[in-house]
Amino acid sequence: MSVILATAGQDDKIRFWEAPSGVCSRVLRYADSQVNCLEITTDKQYLAAGGNPHIRLFEINNSSNQNPILCLEGHAGNVTSLGFQRNGRYLYSGSEDGTVKLWDLRSPTYSRSFDSRGAVNSVALHPNQAEIISEKVEWFGKIRHLNVGVDVIPRYSYHVPTSPPPGDQNGSIKIFDLGSSKCMADIIPDARSTSTSSNGRVAIQSVDVSDDARTLIAANNHAEVFVWNPADATMRQRGGGGGGNGDGGGETGNDVNGESSCGARPIAKFRAHALGSYLLRARISPDCRSLVTTSSDGTARIFDTTTWQLRQTLNKHRKWVWDAVFSADSSYLVTASSDRQYTDHDYAVTCVALNDSST
Repeated sequence: MSVILATAGQDDKIRFWEAPSGVCSRVLRYADSQVNCLEITTDKQYLAAGGNPHIRLFEINNSSNQNPILCLEGHAGNVTSLGFQRNGRYLYSGSEDGTVKLWDLRSPTYSRSFDSRGAVNSVALHPNQAEIISEKVEWFGKIRHLNVGVDVIPRYSYHVPTSPPPGDQNGSIKIFDLGSSKCMADIIPDARSTSTSSNGRVAIQSVDVSDDARTLIAANNHAEVFVWNPADATMRQRGGGGGGNGDGGGETGNDVNGESSCGARPIAKFRAHALGSYLLRARISPDCRSLVTTSSDGTARIFDTTTWQLRQTLNKHRKWVWDAVFSADSSYLVTASSDRQYTDHDYAVTCVALNDSST
């Protein structure tokens, strides 16, 4: 198959689609849980799906086998984010249980676990394949696009509030070194960002790092986006002498002057969507030229990563846009929404995976 497009959500179905026609070509059952996240291996052989609290691996090219070939057990809560190493040797995952785990796909148990000391909502692997960037949450050409979706049902209670969440919120971004198992940086976005919490911080919703390793972005619940140079963040932390082991969580410093605990200032900060809306996903395009953000306001927005100015607003959806993914050449975008377009799912579609690479 040259193009692999899959969607999943609140029902027990994972659906594969023929992208040009919008025809559903295959349905897999994901029993006993909703599906929170999807990822396809670079060789298009396997699809990983994260649920509660397990991860299941399915064969893509064997349509006669509807069962997972591997079930990964070890998380104690919703698996909120996952991905594969470039050569497919291992998988990484984040969970609301507060851990980031590495999995050798030859074994059903995890090989390493990092304690983030707070629910993890988003995880990204650095292009050097040696550093994992995780987000911690503490609170109980013109781009053309396709779209998917049905009526909204929240994925899990803490993740998508319908009004500003009560009580304290505290978000940070940790960078773990896979070789030393140490926390190389613990970044706290600007404490002066708009917030209703007592400590001035807002839960981080999504993180990503560009394929050229020059840009790290974090987007919070209040639709604010922060931009760093990953090398600057980790070098400042090393210079400070902080760190800790992966299993211990590696707290690295205190929030100083509303900046980062490792001293790295954001090189850019902007609001991606209107005040009062929730930002749900942020991804950098493979060519590193665009950033897409999705929101509860029913739009996906495209920003130029050179100027961080808004380039385009995609407003064809009528309800929350939960996820988005670029094509390999960055010219197409697939979005997942809560409206009833391009789907046979029974409930909300909240995640989408695409692999149309020629390699």
